Amino acid sequence: MFNLAIDGKLRGCDLVTLRVREILRADQGLSRTMVVQRKIQRPVQFELTEPTRSAVAAWIETANLKAENYLFSSRPARSPHISARQYARVVHQWITAIGLDFTVSRYQ
Repeated sequence: MFNLAIDGKLRGCDLVTLRVREILRADQGLSRTMVVQRKIQRPVQFELTEPTRSAVAAWIETANLKAENYLFSSRPARSPHISARQYARVVHQWITAIGLDFTVSRYQ
């Protein structure tokens, strides 16, 4: 997830709705992909680095995902993928894990 967030520079709402077929074709990771951004309804194309392709391929294999599956599925049956709020919690954990202060506003 972290690698895709960095490579894609996608908003959380777009990252959490990625499907396997948008990243992987014929069991090979794509070096480039395109996603229509939900907020502005415009396509954005981005490169997937080799480390990202390797990490995503390992995740897909471990999670036994199919082409139509979301990359980051949710456990509750009411949602097929994790929410943007759940993603925000994960980012908060990443920030805390590396020792940064999450409470500091970028507008200060």
